[in-house]
Amino acid sequence: MKVVHLCLFAGFWRAMHAIHPDCAIISQLIQDQETCIQTRKREIKNHSQQTGFIYRNCMSNGWTDPYPPYEEACAFEDDSESGTVTTYLSTLKQLYTAGYATSLISLITAVIIFTCFRKFHCTRNYIHINLFVSFILRASAVFIKDTVLFSDETQDHCLMSTVLCKSAVTFFQFCILTNYFWLLVEGLYLQTLLALTFVSQRKYFWWYILIGWGVPSVVLVVWVLTRQFYDNRGCWDDTDNMNIWWIIKGPITASLFANIIIFLNVIRILVQKLKSPGVGGNDTGHFMRLAKSTLFLIPLFGMHYTLFAFLPENTGEIIRFYIELGLGSFQGFVVALLYCFLNGEVQAELKRRLWTWQTQTHLSPCKKRRVTVTQIMMHESAHPHSDVCNGHITAV
Repeated sequence: MKVVHLCLFAGFWRAMHAIHPDCAIISQLIQDQETCIQTRKREIKNHSQQTGFIYRNCMSNGWTDPYPPYEEACAFEDDSESGTVTTYLSTLKQLYTAGYATSLISLITAVIIFTCFRKFHCTRNYIHINLFVSFILRASAVFIKDTVLFSDETQDHCLMSTVLCKSAVTFFQFCILTNYFWLLVEGLYLQTLLALTFVSQRKYFWWYILIGWGVPSVVLVVWVLTRQFYDNRGCWDDTDNMNIWWIIKGPITASLFANIIIFLNVIRILVQKLKSPGVGGNDTGHFMRLAKSTLFLIPLFGMHYTLFAFLPENTGEIIRFYIELGLGSFQGFVVALLYCFLNGEVQAELKRRLWTWQTQTHLSPCKKRRVTVTQIMMHESAHPHSDVCNGHITAV
């Protein structure tokens, strides 16, 4: 009888404390909230250790927002500082986008001019065309990389690791390498032009091709294999592992130091030639133009890169970004301007072709033939050897 009373009392007690199923969910949420509050209090006490938890609940329509927010839990910078950084990066992107777009248009135009006019077909201009192409590839690689890596602002770039983004970064690194090595080729050509005056440059052309395209290809293959087997993280656009990063950075730095030595040697040769008693008249003017152009091209050929070559990657980031991305994006435009658009022979040829076209549109067929023959004879007698192929930058 006593056992029966105890069972009835237990059943009555469970009935008194039973919760409706709909209310059980609310009760559980209240308990979870209380547990979360207590956990949060413990985290605040241990805030100096920067350890804790962030929660998200899986609902029928997806995940809820993290609690507490990342900014609060990880002690991120306040919104004002974050907004300043965002504005700075946005301004920098607009600057280098405008620079690379300007360079792209001017370089493509210069390549068309040097390719379409047979008068400009010579070893010197073939080297210029390859340099222009390397700048075109560099500008294109920047746009491709930005499109692949940063087109979706909601995507976590830090966790992004796809074949597409790795390919975009690899192509970008190849274009950077070829660009610097073709700048080195320009320096080598200028030195051989002065030091070996009576030697044909055509036999050296394939060596220039090997340096400009071959060496960067070998360096890139080594870098890709190293990243694939030893540091296959993210999109390969980080520089955390400096040993691997120097596979790319080392050859670039070496090419720049080689260019510095070449330019110093070119200046030495020019000074010696200007002091030579046998130089005078037109030769003096020619060497003076070479000296002026050489001095002007020293900062153009990436010498600013050597300022940051041996410094940590996070040193002077703002200045580095503005120099390498902001000012560097207009480098292709300046190269096309100096080597093509400001060249006196290029300007004269374009004016002659424009005048011919305007004249031909207003003459009869018989007069057109006579004018064309006369123009060819006058041009050949006035320009037996084209200065655009035999000289250097005549407009500087």
